[in-house]
Amino acid sequence: MSLEKFYYDNRTVKWFAYACVFWGLIGMLAGLWAALTLVIPELNLGFAPTTFGRLRPVHTNAVIFAFVGNGIFMGVYYSLQRLCKARMFSDLLSKIHFWGWQAIIAGGALTLFLGYTTGKEYAELEWPFDIAITLIWVVFGANMLGTILRRRESHLYVAIWFYIGTWVAIAMLHIINSFEYPLSLFKSYSWYAGVQDALVQWWYGHNAVAFFLTTPYLGLMYYFVPKAANRPVYSYRWSIIHFWSLIFIYIWAGPHHLLYTALPEWAQSLGTVFSVMLIAPSWGGMLNGLLTLRGAWDRVREDAILKFFVVALTCYGMATFEGPMLSLKNVNAISHYTDWTIAHVHVGALGWNGFLTFGILYWMIPRIFSTQLYSRKWANTHFWIGTLGIIFYVIPLYWAAFTQSMMWKQFTEEGQLKYQFLETVTTIVPMYALRAFGGLLYVSGLALMIVNLWKTIRRGSFVADEAAEAAPLPKVIPTHGKAHWHNWIERRPIQLVVFSLVVVAVGGILEMVPTFLVRSNIPTISSVQPYTPLELHGRDIYIREGCYTCHSQMIRPFRDEVARYGEYSKAGEFIYDHPFQWGSKRTGPDLARIGGKYPDSWHYNHMLDPTSMSPGSIMPPYPWLFEERIDRGKTPAMINVMRKLGVPYADGYEKQALADLDKQAAGIAAALEKDKLPVKADREIVALIAYLQRMGKDIKMAPAQKPATADASTGSNDKNDF
Repeated sequence: MSLEKFYYDNRTVKWFAYACVFWGLIGMLAGLWAALTLVIPELNLGFAPTTFGRLRPVHTNAVIFAFVGNGIFMGVYYSLQRLCKARMFSDLLSKIHFWGWQAIIAGGALTLFLGYTTGKEYAELEWPFDIAITLIWVVFGANMLGTILRRRESHLYVAIWFYIGTWVAIAMLHIINSFEYPLSLFKSYSWYAGVQDALVQWWYGHNAVAFFLTTPYLGLMYYFVPKAANRPVYSYRWSIIHFWSLIFIYIWAGPHHLLYTALPEWAQSLGTVFSVMLIAPSWGGMLNGLLTLRGAWDRVREDAILKFFVVALTCYGMATFEGPMLSLKNVNAISHYTDWTIAHVHVGALGWNGFLTFGILYWMIPRIFSTQLYSRKWANTHFWIGTLGIIFYVIPLYWAAFTQSMMWKQFTEEGQLKYQFLETVTTIVPMYALRAFGGLLYVSGLALMIVNLWKTIRRGSFVADEAAEAAPLPKVIPTHGKAHWHNWIERRPIQLVVFSLVVVAVGGILEMVPTFLVRSNIPTISSVQPYTPLELHGRDIYIREGCYTCHSQMIRPFRDEVARYGEYSKAGEFIYDHPFQWGSKRTGPDLARIGGKYPDSWHYNHMLDPTSMSPGSIMPPYPWLFEERIDRGKTPAMINVMRKLGVPYADGYEKQALADLDKQAAGIAAALEKDKLPVKADREIVALIAYLQRMGKDIKMAPAQKPATADASTGSNDKNDF
């Protein structure tokens, strides 16, 4: 059979590689800045876009979707062509994919800095970007599947299975989690509310880690580790089990982010069971990667690329052992809302994603530029600096997590809480400083890599269209010898897409449908009423400023939390919360029962200068709230949207809403005036105070229900809670 000559497209690979490095540096610098604000609060600068609440989502989105996202596309576009022995299906689709993705990243970063956010972790981008992401994802899928369908290789290698599974799962997750009702061009409200929103969000949030930070990188691992080691993958059978078991089990595990919350107990338990099961396929994949290096261990001592791959796989194993462990309730009771979760995530992000990406870049860039790496010594130096960076980053956070969690739970002999919340924060600030130092080391290693690759590129010659030859795929694919049962699906990409969709959809359907359709899962509480128009505005401001990044609104049924904050949270409290605001980290105390705990003047002074009310606080001030006016013009539209989402505002209430807003605002302004704190009633601080004073007021404990230690949260311990 005659060979066909064709050319691999390296231009798109190069563009994605450059974007990966560029956004990686930007995203990590944003993360370093955010980390430093916890040590030096003055770095918040008193300027809205540079506060921790706005920097954090910029950092997470830039690292996940810009750095890792471009790394995925770089690796997929390089490996897929060679695995299929075909050029990408369409150069035009490749260009649309690249420039569309960069436009989404740049526009998303800008809008997040400006405070346009949905308030849902890892899904903060507003609805126009959600639509754009969907369209670009379709472009990517069409280009990928088109390439596979016109391949010259009959066998679909394991890496391609993971690429297909990733594309299918992310499409499903993104679309379902992004159902929202637009209020304006850059403002929308989640279609779901409260408990249901929390379940959907963490079904998405956990599986964004699973299917964006894990499965595509496993595909890259299955291609680049054997290539770098010049060894075949250790076990084909393991790879089959690894793929199907991983994508089936992973999708069920989201509820482990919501243990001891108002989520129904059965959903929490289901998430725990599948999370524990995850360790088997995860470690199977890790071992398959490490054992692929058998016979190449002597090279690991000298080859920086293999070093990066070994540590990446080790970090993947550590993170995928730790994840199931954190899903155990007795461990989660300690870890949740602490820095343990942050450490866990960064073992994966810095070690697994970061180091695998660095290894791929060091291996691939010299090849597409027909040269040798400029400095292997620099690459080894980068490896050791980066490794030290990870160690200095995560170990202090584990230390901080245990310290703070144990301090939260300490009681005196008299049954009072031993520590104020602020004491638990100031105690761990030195550990935050060590974390920032680790981040600085890691970014320094990245900078060294950039210089090394730049010098490599300068002395090389770029091969834009790389010549290749292969025989065309026959119309009837022959079977040689005894075929393995899995060969049937490996040779049929459309069936592989369909089966992957079925496998990943089962878990989501069985978890979410009962929560949405069985009313007893979300019991209502008659005393819980919709927010007033002013409170709705205040809630929007709270979300805009990223308050959920440091404060939770979920009191778990533990003695110390009930003593510190008040009665534990119930599912029916959140039925009008679009989106939910349970949070995932407590750098500040829980706010679920903050309403009525302090006078309006306390909140006024606290937002103007947190240290005036809580000496030693690391919270930033918010002076712009005292100057910016409430956007009264959108009030009727807000009421209309909320009604369409199921909030029971009376028909025609939007006509009365502004009058009610003005009346409530005037009352708060008058109360502040009495305390010699003059403020105009139309300022945003008034709306935020209204929202803070509302939280938890719908739920009242009967005197007999008050815990014996309640005075610990209403007496002297309250003074410096923030």
